[in-house]
Amino acid sequence: MGKYVRAISRGGEILCLALDSTDACARAEQVHKTSAVVTAALGRLLTAASFMGMQLKTEKSSVTLRLNGDGPAGALIAVSDAAGNVRGWVQNPVVELPLNCFGKLDVAGAVGRNGMLYAIRDEGQGEPYIGQTPIVSGEIAEDVTHYYALSEQVPTVCALGVLVNPELTVRAAGGFLVQLLPGAAEDTIDRLEENMKRMPPVSSLIRDKKSPQEIAFMALEGFSPEILDEGEMEYRCDCSRERMERALISLGREELKKMAQERPVTGVQCHFCGIERSFTCEELLALSER
Repeated sequence: MGKYVRAISRGGEILCLALDSTDACARAEQVHKTSAVVTAALGRLLTAASFMGMQLKTEKSSVTLRLNGDGPAGALIAVSDAAGNVRGWVQNPVVELPLNCFGKLDVAGAVGRNGMLYAIRDEGQGEPYIGQTPIVSGEIAEDVTHYYALSEQVPTVCALGVLVNPELTVRAAGGFLVQLLPGAAEDTIDRLEENMKRMPPVSSLIRDKKSPQEIAFMALEGFSPEILDEGEMEYRCDCSRERMERALISLGREELKKMAQERPVTGVQCHFCGIERSFTCEELLALSER
């Protein structure tokens, strides 16, 4: 299980979320069988979605991040519930690229440096809120920071990281999100910027077994941070046979009848968890009459 903490400065001017999402990102790699650079990209997006999910107001709310870049990985999607549990999907799970100029996985090369980041927030009441901003780097953390500044008007620093082992498993993953709350003084901003400059890469901190609380307190050093809450999150899919039935019904009566005629049993696979459920031709015909 992944672990998170939410901390606030004693003066109430700065909020920080810190998350160890190693297990969730490892599960995503197992489900989608991603190459190293795609594992890093999808893991970063899952971590960012978890942060946004934790900020939702009601238990039945959800947030979807969709990254539509012009890179070879294609579209990436991450969905989080209000508890920070995530699931994700990537259009092209296997992309092989040389390391970037810093000797790191070229996430921006896989995602692309042109395109859009969409955030769809569904609070369960009325139409979902859809925000969108251009991709600014393809590194994802910078794109999420830009999204908050432009679409939410919240000064934010987002740090995300995923370390991938040579055998393609996830060694460490996580991040932190720091946001200035209304009324933050100018000297608070200056001191916080100095803290951010001193922060090591977040994936290195998690690799070195630093807890989310330790990471949050490092980010808020000098601000007498206090823990608001802490908890666990995981890679969790909420698919069910009923959801798949609704998806099939949405195809329309004629399409379902055609599928029933083509084969005795039709398999429907969930994009997020890989589970496949079977529907007989009789079941498809029954669905076509709904």
